[in-house]
Amino acid sequence: MPNTRIFTGGCHCGMVRFECTTDLAMVTACNCSICTKKGLHFAFLPPASFQLRAGADSLREYLFNKHAIRHQLCTDCGVEVFARGKKPDGTEVVALNVSCIDGIELAKLAMTPIDGRNR
Repeated sequence: MPNTRIFTGGCHCGMVRFECTTDLAMVTACNCSICTKKGLHFAFLPPASFQLRAGADSLREYLFNKHAIRHQLCTDCGVEVFARGKKPDGTEVVALNVSCIDGIELAKLAMTPIDGRNR
């Protein structure tokens, strides 16, 4: 992967921390109900590229609609740090909330529009 690097990040209060390896080549700007209301921008990673470093016991899972994506929220500050799910082909994936990366500037990232509202 070109420009692949290691990123760290976490929730607002710091209880949940992660490390991941990605190139941020595709960051979503989805218009589905949850992404719109929460301001989520996801990068999709293979599970081997994502390591939860702290806070596993501080996560709460949220499911909605088809219960296909397991959203993971910090029980203290409420920030959704990541989600777990499967691609249409059945491959496991981690959806990282890019806003949780340390020092990230969303305005400098290219966003890929996703029409989740009409899926």
